[in-house]
Amino acid sequence: MRFRHVCLEAISYTLPSQVVTTEALEQRLTPLYRRLGLPQGRLELITGIQERRCWPAGTLPSDPSIETARKVLRVSRFNRRSIGALIHASVCRDRLEPATACRVHHALGLGSGCLVYDVSNACLGMLNGILQVAGLIELGHIQAGLVVGTEDSRSLLESTVEMLNRDTTLTRETIKRSIASLTIGSASAAVLVCHRNLSTTNNRLLSAAAHAETDHHALCCSGRDEAASDGMRPLMQTDSEALMREGIAAGAEAFREFLDELGWTRRAVDKTFCHQVGPTHRRQMLEALGVSPSLDFSTVETLGNTGSVALPVTMAVGVEHGHLEAGDRVAMLGIGSGINTLMLGVQWQRTPRAVSRPPRAATGDAALYSAS
Repeated sequence: MRFRHVCLEAISYTLPSQVVTTEALEQRLTPLYRRLGLPQGRLELITGIQERRCWPAGTLPSDPSIETARKVLRVSRFNRRSIGALIHASVCRDRLEPATACRVHHALGLGSGCLVYDVSNACLGMLNGILQVAGLIELGHIQAGLVVGTEDSRSLLESTVEMLNRDTTLTRETIKRSIASLTIGSASAAVLVCHRNLSTTNNRLLSAAAHAETDHHALCCSGRDEAASDGMRPLMQTDSEALMREGIAAGAEAFREFLDELGWTRRAVDKTFCHQVGPTHRRQMLEALGVSPSLDFSTVETLGNTGSVALPVTMAVGVEHGHLEAGDRVAMLGIGSGINTLMLGVQWQRTPRAVSRPPRAATGDAALYSAS
C-alpha cells in the first residue's frame, strides 16, 4: 500500500494522573505471594515494567479522547470543517452502541458530513484507523481525518488481582497466563491525518504493509464481548511465551514485506517506534528485525502496555524528547493479538515543538505536541 498525498500532521497524548507502581501492585497480591512463596519484586523482574497509570474510577473512554482530540486540533490550528472522518480506535469504548466516536464528534463540534465510527483491533486499532483515513484521503473522498483512542486498564487490573488472590487452585505455572494482564496501562492518543496540500509539515505517510498469522488467534483472549455491561470485571488469558515467539516471527516477516514495499533496506530506516509490550519483547523483536535498539524509543517501563494507543503515545513522547529529526525515515511497527501486524513508513520533515509544559513524572500532566 503506497500513498502519495497523505501526511501525519499532528499527534497528541494524555496520561492519567494516577500512577500504579509494580511494587504497589505486588503489595495488593500479598495473599497470592504468601501462598505460593513468591518473592517481592518478581513481577517487575519478569515484565521489566516499573509502573503504569489508571484513569479515575468512572471515567468513560470518550472523556480523555475528547480532551486529547481537542489538543491535537488546538496545536495544529487545523480547520475543523476540513475533517471528513472521526474514528475512535481503541479496545475500550463507552458502550456497545452507539459508537464512542459519536460522543467525541459531538463534543468537538465537527461537521455533519463527517464519517463517524469506531474501529477495534486489539493493539492495532489506532494504526488501522490511520490506514483507513489515509486510504480515504488518497482516493479523494476526504481532505483530513482524526483518529483517537483511550485505553483504560483499571477494571482489568482490579479484576485480575481479585481473581489471583481468590483462586486458591492457582499454581506458579497457571498464574503465568495472567501476568500480561498486570502489565496493562492507561493512556489516550490522537492523530490528525491530512492531504499534503493542507499540511504545514509535509511529514509524509509513504506506505503500509500488513501481515496476519491468525493460526495463533487464541494465544491472547479476553472474555466475551460485554464491554458495555455495568460493573464489568474483565479477565484475560494470555500464553505470553507463545505469543511473544509467534508475534516476533510474524513481525519479522511483516518487516521484510514492509521494506520491499518501500524499497528500503534495513540501513535506510533511521528511527523506529514499536508496540510497547515489555523490554524483553522489544529487544528480541528488534534483534529479529535486524534493527539497532538505538534507533528505537521506549515508554513501556513507565507506562506499561497501553494497547492500541501505545505506539502513537510513544511516538509523541519520542518527538517530545527529540528522537526524530528532519529527514528521518521512520518505521511504525505495530503488532497485536490475533496475530496481526501493521507497519507504516513515514518520511519525517519537521520536528514538532512543545506548546505546553512537559509532563511531570509524578503526575503525568500531559503536554501538547504536534507536527506543527
